[in-house]
Amino acid sequence: MTDHTLVLLRHAKSDWSGDEDDRHRPLAARGRRQAPEAGRWLASGVERIDLAVVSPAVRARSTWELAAAELAVPPPVRLEEDVYAASADGLLDVLAGLPEDLATVVLVGHNPGLEDLVEQLTGEWVSLPTSAVAVVDLPGAWADVARVTGVLRATGRPPS
Repeated sequence: MTDHTLVLLRHAKSDWSGDEDDRHRPLAARGRRQAPEAGRWLASGVERIDLAVVSPAVRARSTWELAAAELAVPPPVRLEEDVYAASADGLLDVLAGLPEDLATVVLVGHNPGLEDLVEQLTGEWVSLPTSAVAVVDLPGAWADVARVTGVLRATGRPPS
């Protein structure tokens, strides 16, 4: 069996001052500062990322673009409609469909789905405020992700 690493990244702080709908809400100034910090955290704490699975929401895409710019080798990106507003079960379905040759995947999305997913995978609840990262080591195949118990390796959040 192959072991995998899942990196969860919650989108950076969004700007609520405009009249955009939820899907089109941009990052706030604080979010534009936080996202590169999250990328630097990833660059120093995660050896290699094989794929980024990103919600199509503007704030999630922008977060990933800013974070990925801090990586020596940014991975390919897959915008995934099913990550937007997904529950933990919906996110598990997305993960279960990943190819086995992907050792480390970053999932850029939203709460409460990300917090619930960490808890479902590890049995530990962690707070994932904007720009927070959680790294979970998973035994076995992506297809079996809903039936395994992972290990929470790290969590963190860049300064505001």
